Amino acid sequence: MASLTTKTLMGAAVAVLSVSTLAIPASAGDLFGRHEAGSIKDAPVEAPKRRCEFSINVAGTTDYVFRGISQNGEDPAAQGGADMSCGIFYAGVWGSTVDFAPYEVDLYGGIKKDLGFAEVDLGVIYYAYPGADDLPDEELNYWEFKLGLSRTWNKFTMGGALYYSPDYTLETGTAVTYEGSLGYEFAARGPITPSISGAIGTTQFYDDEGDGLDYTYWNAGLSLAIDKITLDFRYWDSTGDDDNFCGDKGLCDSRFVFTAKVALP
Repeated sequence: MASLTTKTLMGAAVAVLSVSTLAIPASAGDLFGRHEAGSIKDAPVEAPKRRCEFSINVAGTTDYVFRGISQNGEDPAAQGGADMSCGIFYAGVWGSTVDFAPYEVDLYGGIKKDLGFAEVDLGVIYYAYPGADDLPDEELNYWEFKLGLSRTWNKFTMGGALYYSPDYTLETGTAVTYEGSLGYEFAARGPITPSISGAIGTTQFYDDEGDGLDYTYWNAGLSLAIDKITLDFRYWDSTGDDDNFCGDKGLCDSRFVFTAKVALP
């Protein structure tokens, strides 16, 4: 009986050792990186995303209107710019012909971040007019700081922005511009994607130098996007008058403006 028990135990031990020996290669293979087809190791490697993106744009317009005021004496203007974005950071430069200086150059940069409920834009802009003949004690160049929020629902886009300048152009003191916008993009019609948009804003001055200069502006228009080309037909108007920045030239009057823009890539 003892001999039978011993044989039985020895047989069981041999069986266990045999099973363990068969299992070891599989386990060792897993430990040292051998995987079945379709595992993580065999998955296609995702191409690395570009860290930064660049674009340029050129445009021609029948009138360069900025916040309801013609900047080019109601004459056509040539414009162009370059932009760069790296993750949430962006920077760019933009320029246009104007009638009170050889040209305008805007330098800007900031952060754009999607917060889920809206995209926030924190930025700074420097408006420069190289070669301009500044009036005595009235410099044209100035800084603005921007806080913007925007949200897209299906084809609708709604936005709001606040622009703060500690010393607005012509040294008119502290100025804040409040602006709201709304747009809608229609379904493409062949190669053309039409959209409509509008904005309303007001610029308020808070120092004695800007007393009586407050005004409101608005615009509405139709844009036609054709691949890299955008054609924009827009109506502008404002409450500005000769006592604002309009002089006696009617630069704040209502007007229709056509702009053709090409963006690459």
